[in-house]
Amino acid sequence: MQLLTFSIAGEPCAIEARLVTEVLPLVPARPLPQVPDYVLGMFTYRGDLVPLVDLSRRMAAGPPRQRLSTRVIVVEFRPPERLADAAVRLGLVAENVIGIRGADKAAVGSPPLQLASAPYLGPLLRLGGETVQVIDIRRLLPDDLLAGLFPSVPSVVRPTEGRS
Repeated sequence: MQLLTFSIAGEPCAIEARLVTEVLPLVPARPLPQVPDYVLGMFTYRGDLVPLVDLSRRMAAGPPRQRLSTRVIVVEFRPPERLADAAVRLGLVAENVIGIRGADKAAVGSPPLQLASAPYLGPLLRLGGETVQVIDIRRLLPDDLLAGLFPSVPSVVRPTEGRS
């Protein structure tokens, strides 16, 4: 497995490289009303509007340090049990984006964590002498937020509305 590594609040983290479309310099986003503070807004990527999520705010309750290595990681994925066919694009702000590293099954130090409040926490891996938290980006956003950010995708599970 290949991983793109970066930092969140100074701690090494990674996502599966196969989900990464492109890594960009930090870009401005158009803010959206009534979304959690970790959703910075929407930005234009190759002519499409793409939601931008700050991983530090989502996982560490604070903004990333402004560094030259702070980047936007554009990913494409299918959230489990949320989308039938359509993949969605998401921009992720991460600091200290380092690069691609290989990890084999022997590097796994723990199974994915089973926390209802943080379903996106994957396994901890030992890579080159450091412990790296793998993030399952498919589980990064709650269902209702996914439905709101991707309303044109018909197969996103949407909250049931009250009926009279």
